Amino acid sequence: MRQCAICEKGSVIRGKRLLLRGHYNPVSRSRKYPNLQWARVAGVRKRICVACLKTLHKKRVASST
Repeated sequence: MRQCAICEKGSVIRGKRLLLRGHYNPVSRSRKYPNLQWARVAGVRKRICVACLKTLHKKRVASST
């Protein structure tokens, strides 16, 4: 399952919009996934998104100084 273990961010279906001067234009849809990385959180390896990873890093750096 491709989902962040912290914020539970998951996949989204998006389509590219093409405008062809009023003609009907069905668009192909594609699924976009979050940028998940393996990280050690509280001693356990989890897959978390980069936004959560950056937030955790900021908290760790701030608390260590």
